[in-house]
Amino acid sequence: MVCGELRSMAELRYAVVLEPCPPEEGGGYAVTVPALPEIVTQGDTLEHSLLMARDAIELSLAVRRGEGLDIPPSDADGARLETVSVSSPAA
Repeated sequence: MVCGELRSMAELRYAVVLEPCPPEEGGGYAVTVPALPEIVTQGDTLEHSLLMARDAIELSLAVRRGEGLDIPPSDADGARLETVSVSSPAA
């Protein structure tokens, strides 16, 4: 922040999707952010993955601001992740 410059900061909350990576691929979690499709990152642990997600979101928002692009509104309020089972024909 430049001396004397005051910026209001709004807290934005984004849903993130963490998918376990197979052990043969190094384990950890792959992370995506549905509201910011350009983000794909990963971490070794759940905590590390969330830290990487935060860093990626902050960087994405900074790039979007710098390029004059829209900033998606918060989407995590009330966001849910559910799984759905379906039958698949046998191979």
